[in-house]
Amino acid sequence: MTLRIFRPSEQTIAPMAKTGISPTREEDYPNWYQQIVRAAELAENSPVRGCMVIKPWGYGIWENMQGILDKMFKDTGHENAYFPLFIPKSFLEKEAEHVEGFAKECAVVTHHRLEPGPDGGLVPAGKLEEPLIVRPTSETIIGHMFAKWIGSYRDLPLKINQWCNVVRWEMRVRLFLRTAEFLWQEGHTAHATEEEALEETRLMLDVYAKFAEDYMAMPVIRGEKTAGERFPGADMTLTIEAMMQDRKALQSGTSHFLGQNFAKAQEIKFQNKEGGESFAWTTSWGVSTRLIGAMIMTHSDDDGLVLPPRIAPKHVVIMPVIRKDEERDTVMEYCQSLKDEISAVMYDGSPVKVFIDDSDKRGGEKKWHHIKRGVPIRIEAGPRDIESNSIFVGRRDQPKSSGVGRNEFVAGLASTLQEIQDSLFQRALKLRTENTQSFDSFEKFKAFFTPKNEKKPEVHGGFAECFFVDCPETDEKLKPLKVTPRCIPFPGQGLTEGVEEGKCIFTGKPTKVRGIFGKSY
Repeated sequence: MTLRIFRPSEQTIAPMAKTGISPTREEDYPNWYQQIVRAAELAENSPVRGCMVIKPWGYGIWENMQGILDKMFKDTGHENAYFPLFIPKSFLEKEAEHVEGFAKECAVVTHHRLEPGPDGGLVPAGKLEEPLIVRPTSETIIGHMFAKWIGSYRDLPLKINQWCNVVRWEMRVRLFLRTAEFLWQEGHTAHATEEEALEETRLMLDVYAKFAEDYMAMPVIRGEKTAGERFPGADMTLTIEAMMQDRKALQSGTSHFLGQNFAKAQEIKFQNKEGGESFAWTTSWGVSTRLIGAMIMTHSDDDGLVLPPRIAPKHVVIMPVIRKDEERDTVMEYCQSLKDEISAVMYDGSPVKVFIDDSDKRGGEKKWHHIKRGVPIRIEAGPRDIESNSIFVGRRDQPKSSGVGRNEFVAGLASTLQEIQDSLFQRALKLRTENTQSFDSFEKFKAFFTPKNEKKPEVHGGFAECFFVDCPETDEKLKPLKVTPRCIPFPGQGLTEGVEEGKCIFTGKPTKVRGIFGKSY
């Protein structure tokens, strides 16, 4: 592709120190995150404390994530269904470990109507015979329905997914990362054998990992959670863990092997091939709008949101450059024909999503608006560009813009979008690689996680890998460091491949178990 620079003045000016987002990541990472959400117009706090309003640009990202994942679920044999928002309290009580794990997070409905009160306001009336729980997750209600639907081994496997909202009472809000109500999907399956259920558990973790890496451009480590980090009521929890730019871990998707625990609690039985009666083996798995928070913290910079093209609501914005009224018709005609050409380009199996921003915003304001929102490619086109059949192009993953021939740009657009996608993944992988270390002593491990600057407690190591024993003594040594075991990595996912046994750096005991540790959200 031959580049032609048409705005030399814009290329020779030294970059300004000022950034689009203040504070920067280095200055105040938590506040930087909140400012990204605001500046990119993704979401804002709602009048209900602990909840959020997802704005159109943020919801467009979620719709794309939803569409991609939904196809992946259906391609692996799952069907969508919907189950009630309210769960009888007695359902949760059937599985003791499950209810204990969620009890403190449950929102409870005790009345079914409002009546005028003595002071002119409204008061709750009509007390319910049994309190209802606003679903924190749906294992119990779905298990109840599975028990009705499953009678024979011929009814298995049963593979259901649900797109919905859930409530886990939380007042300390960090938009997308921790809210009282959030959107998610939850998959629930029942199987005739333990082997089939285990295969399903691993399959769905692989689906999540593929989505994270191939679509979100976010490298993840696949592994198993320790007993203390396991989903309440599960026999095994598998996870994908990602490193954010502050080197903290974010659990980005989980898949749970529930054994027969919920089947026994919910009486999910079936007649097996031998004519006897067996309990089903069940799984559950889910990801949520937390993935938007993961995407923000993986890719965004001090100028705003950075979006991987494969999940961006729009790929290209065209900004007409009109300085005189008499130029408007010519410039708009050029931009519209360019939009039509770009719309005919296929990327990732669909037409490139392009729009024209012909708002009355000033040129600089308009440009920064789209930088902050993370649109992958920006195009400016004015009279000078029309004369040479050219455009002025900016990529969100690169700091500089440049002039290029229109035909050349359109011909290489699909490749350019994929270059952006790949560059974001490689950048995130480089960060994780540079901030992951293996340790053979607790003192070195402790130093790795000790803040380098008391005024910036977030400045610490990253991911640490070591041999360990999952026991209370290990937990006690980790607590003061605010470090948790993120996962026991699968083969090929860690640093010390080929080393089969070592000493636990926390207890000194011999062990064959390696773990990935980190501070987390």
